[in-house]
Amino acid sequence: MDNDDLRRGKPSTHVRFGESTAVLAGNSLLLMAFEILSDPKLKISEKKKIALISILSECSGHTGIAGGQYLDLSFEKKRISKKNIIDMEIKKTGKLFSFCCMAPAIIKNQDKKVINSFKELGYDIGLLFQIVDDLIDHKGSTKKVGKKTKKDKKKGKATLIGLLGYKNTVKYSNIIKSKIIKKLKKYGNKSKNLNETINYIIERSK
Repeated sequence: MDNDDLRRGKPSTHVRFGESTAVLAGNSLLLMAFEILSDPKLKISEKKKIALISILSECSGHTGIAGGQYLDLSFEKKRISKKNIIDMEIKKTGKLFSFCCMAPAIIKNQDKKVINSFKELGYDIGLLFQIVDDLIDHKGSTKKVGKKTKKDKKKGKATLIGLLGYKNTVKYSNIIKSKIIKKLKKYGNKSKNLNETINYIIERSK
């Protein structure tokens, strides 16, 4: 969608193999997720499989990634409120993180309250990831991050940086990080990997 020539320091799929191949590869990878979840080799109940497939569909379609990407494109060169930018970034990125956080809770037969708490946690992690990504685009170098930077401003993207400024966006990202760490605190050492993931997300912008 952003037509980048580089990803992780290598030519993007549409540049290396052509646009049609890139579209088909993206579609195939998305469908592969449902193939994995419905596979008989996945030893969980059919009820859980259906629940996971349903949630992943919701997180990927018009209420999730696809819808968020649509908003991202339609918001270009417009003055967008903080609330709407956050909503867009949660749909674009946070929804997928929420599925990753909810899936283990569903498989472990946790109640709805626990599952919803992990959904909200995923929203926060995804939002943090997207904000940091915007910070990287604003200040990072192409050589270091492996893709072209400073594109958001040129395209007139609706970002918190454009609305709040760089320093205030950094402060806001730290607020989100503290919120996540506070939520994870009650899990003690069990949350070690997630805490390391949060620190990694933040460190990407440095």
